[in-house]
Amino acid sequence: MIVKKHILPVIIFSQFCCTSLWFAGNGIIGDLISAYNLPTESLSNLTSAVQLGFIVGTLTFAFLTISDRYSPSNVFLLSALVGGLFNLEMMFSINTLTSLLVFRFLTGFALAGIYPVGMKIAADYYQKGLGTSLGYLVAALVLGTAFPHLLKSFPDLFYWKTIVISTSLLASFGGLLIYLLVPNGPDRTKVQGFDLSAIFNVFQHVGFRKAAFGYFGHMWELYTFWAFLPVILISFAPSYSPALFSFLIISSGALACVVGGYLSQKSGEKTLAQFFLTASTCCCVVSPFIFLYGAQEVVILFLFIWGIVVIADSPLFSTLVAQNAPHESKGTALTIVNCLGFALTILSIQCLTFTSTFLPHPYLFVSLAIGPLLGLIGLFQKNNV
Repeated sequence: MIVKKHILPVIIFSQFCCTSLWFAGNGIIGDLISAYNLPTESLSNLTSAVQLGFIVGTLTFAFLTISDRYSPSNVFLLSALVGGLFNLEMMFSINTLTSLLVFRFLTGFALAGIYPVGMKIAADYYQKGLGTSLGYLVAALVLGTAFPHLLKSFPDLFYWKTIVISTSLLASFGGLLIYLLVPNGPDRTKVQGFDLSAIFNVFQHVGFRKAAFGYFGHMWELYTFWAFLPVILISFAPSYSPALFSFLIISSGALACVVGGYLSQKSGEKTLAQFFLTASTCCCVVSPFIFLYGAQEVVILFLFIWGIVVIADSPLFSTLVAQNAPHESKGTALTIVNCLGFALTILSIQCLTFTSTFLPHPYLFVSLAIGPLLGLIGLFQKNNV
């Protein structure tokens, strides 16, 4: 079956629109702290709330095999509308830290029907060249995640409530595009009933397990780096706008995802993923030397390099996961791997927040190397493990 040319661009743009919900709270964290008199550590707590919501959501979706039993496009639309609605709740004047945590949690829950389901939709259309397709999708996630920082960098144009409204409208629009323009893919296999065993059976495949462990190591580092990037900029490059350069550094990884997708067609997803995972490990290890002794320009250059290699392996691991998952439970496999990976991001973010109370900031980010190192070990495990 010939896939219509508009399918992939629509999926990509819709993913960008909907994933702008992810860091909507992070982009306006200073305004939220001021408006609702929140404690200064709210950044890590609100970020973790979104991640926890995403985890519970992906567990629910995987447990009920939602994206394998029902039309992924319908699931995407409903999730986008619900996510946009809960995102709007941040504007309530009676909000407290508790209510904000609940609303960010529910937004994260809705994102479970967006990001992994979007990958499932792409996998149903593009068995050939899946790495390239997922490279574009993760690039859309990167740009969507960075987008609230870009809006925040223009305070005269975008009041913080305007940013909230804009991201909610974008998410709703993205969901409608998928629903109207992207029907079920030709390679979709509908599961007729509930199958709890699918969650556990996928890990019996060695290739799937290797890809999953590599992805888990990558996730330990990724979202903690993104969440604390404005803090790094304020601490070690104060002459540069934290909002604008957070956007630029995070979004620089989008191009790397696309280029990596094309390069993987020649070098293979696993080889390229190992390269980027090794490179990001090195960035974690050398970060104290850069932050302590580098000029601000050197810090900015280093952060751009880190921003590229920290995300470039994500679509490669997602491709490996999709390729090594059983065909009939591909959506569940992608969802459960996302779930476990994002569970690690909460642990990583909270660990870094805790260690920041007694460890000098230049040394904080060395601990992020733990994840990529273990991920590399997982990739090289023997086939009889």
